[in-house]
Amino acid sequence: MTNSSLTSIAHSAREHTDGWGLLALRLFVAQEFVQAGWMKLSAGLTAPEWFAGLDFPPLLAWLGPDLNWVAAGFGEVALGLALALGLAGRLAALGLLFITWVAVYTVHFDLGWAGWNQIEADGGQGFKVPLMLALMTAAILLQGVGRFSLDAWWLRRRHDTLTAIQTHP
Repeated sequence: MTNSSLTSIAHSAREHTDGWGLLALRLFVAQEFVQAGWMKLSAGLTAPEWFAGLDFPPLLAWLGPDLNWVAAGFGEVALGLALALGLAGRLAALGLLFITWVAVYTVHFDLGWAGWNQIEADGGQGFKVPLMLALMTAAILLQGVGRFSLDAWWLRRRHDTLTAIQTHP
């Protein structure tokens, strides 16, 4: 095989697989946030006792525990769904990073590094899992949501419309 044949095969493989990794990452991250948000919202609009006793960052502390509870739940569901669809994906990822930062600040950091084996424990979980979610979300924020998204569809459609307008005076 020649060098140009290998390059052609690699290029063809990339064209067929480009975007699948971001789609898988996006869907995994999105379902984690939607599930967490749904658990909050389905528990009611009043913050549970453990949540009400948390120390929130200064600006969020003014909202009170009940509004923080509902805002976190609604934000996780709405932004998670937007991320899954690839709709305003970078903005959704930024919002989810903020929610994750607040969660680590208020809950997870004081519990230490504990990871997978303590996710369902009464003692809660440390910041290892939220950190992994934050890194995955940051990758989506930096790379974009990929070609299998509503954002990409809208850009393709807009490009096609502009091209059609420019070619037909």
